[in-house]
Amino acid sequence: MKVLHLIDSGGLYGAEKMLLALVKAQLDQGLEPMILSAGEPNIEEKPLEAEAKRLGLPIISWRMTPGINIVESWKILKWARSNGFHLLHSHGFKFNVLVGLIPRFLREMPVISTLHGYVHAKRFSKLWFYELLDRAAIRSVDGIVLVSEMTRKELPKKIRHSMNVEVISNGVDLFELSKRAGEKIPEDIQAFVSGAVPLLLGVGRLSREKGFDLLVESFAEVKNVYPEAGLLLVGEGKQRPALEAKINALELTKSVLMPGYMDGVPALLHQADVLAMPSTTEGLPITLLEAVGLGCPVIASPVGDIPLVLKKVDAGTVLKERSPGALATEILRTLRHSDESKLRAKEATRRVHSFYSASAMAESYLAVYTQLTCKRQVR
Repeated sequence: MKVLHLIDSGGLYGAEKMLLALVKAQLDQGLEPMILSAGEPNIEEKPLEAEAKRLGLPIISWRMTPGINIVESWKILKWARSNGFHLLHSHGFKFNVLVGLIPRFLREMPVISTLHGYVHAKRFSKLWFYELLDRAAIRSVDGIVLVSEMTRKELPKKIRHSMNVEVISNGVDLFELSKRAGEKIPEDIQAFVSGAVPLLLGVGRLSREKGFDLLVESFAEVKNVYPEAGLLLVGEGKQRPALEAKINALELTKSVLMPGYMDGVPALLHQADVLAMPSTTEGLPITLLEAVGLGCPVIASPVGDIPLVLKKVDAGTVLKERSPGALATEILRTLRHSDESKLRAKEATRRVHSFYSASAMAESYLAVYTQLTCKRQVR
C-alpha cells in the first residue's frame, strides 16, 4: 500500500516526531509511505526534511504559496494519483482544509486526518480562522484519528461519535531514541547544562498554551532553594519576547537559556533532572513519551491524555493545581527525592515500550487504512 503523508511543519516537535516514527515503522511493515512536506517558496529546507533525510526516510519537499491554495492542492492530488498512491494521510489543519475542501468524488482516494490537537487561537486571529475552516473541512475526510480521547470534544458534535473516528495513541521508536540520547549537543548549550545543578527542561513551541511563563515564575522559586539551578527552554515561537521580558524582570537571565529550536532533545532529556510541561492543552505529547522512555522525571498539567499515560506507565507527577506555586512545590519535591524519582522513571521505560511503541501505533493505523481502502473499493 502506498501512503502519502501531508504536512506543513513549523519545526521538529510532537507531530513531526510522531510522523517520522510512523513512517519508519510503516517501512518495516512493508508499506510504501512518502512524506510530502509543504512550505513557502523561499524556504530551502525544513527541520523535518533534514531529519527525514538523516534517517533515510522517503520525503519530497513541495513549495507553494501560503493560504487557501486550492490550485496547488489539486496539483498535489493529481501528482499522488499519477504516482499510484492509495491513500492520503493529513497531519495538521492546513491539509485538512486544502484536501477536505475538494469533493470526495474528485479526490478518488480516501483521506485520513490525524488531529494532533487544537491550540485555541485568539479570537478573530488568522490561526483562529484556520481552526474554524478545519472544523468544517474535517467533516469531509474519510477517517479521523485522535491522538487522545480527550481531543474528541474538539470535534463538531455531529461527527464526535461517528464510526469514522478512532483513537490511536502516539508511539515512539525507543531504539532510535536511546541512540539519540548519547549524541553530543552544541558546546555552548552543554556548558550551560553542565553548570546547572539541577537542570530543569521545557520543550515545545514558545506559545501561550505551553505555559512556559508559568514555568519561568516557578523557576524563580526553585532558585531560592537551589541557587545553581538552570532552566533550559527549547523551542521557538511568538511568545519569545514576552518570556524574555519576564526572565529579565525576575533577574534570571544568567540562569535561563533559550537556544531556540534544536533537534537534540533526547540528549537533553538524558541529562535533565526534571521535564516540566505546564500546558493548558495537549493531546498525547511525544516529548512526554520520550522523557519517560529515557528515565527523566516528568511534572505535567492534567490535560489531554497526560494523566492517563503517567498512570498507565506509573511515572511522573500530575499537577493538582496549575499555578507557579504548585509547580514549584512539585519540582522541589521531585528534586529532594531525586534518586527515588529517577528510579521510578527508569522502571517506567519498559512500560512505555509495551504501551506506546511505534510498531503498535503503525499496526493500528494499518487497520484504519485497510478499512478505508476496502470501503472505497466497495463503492
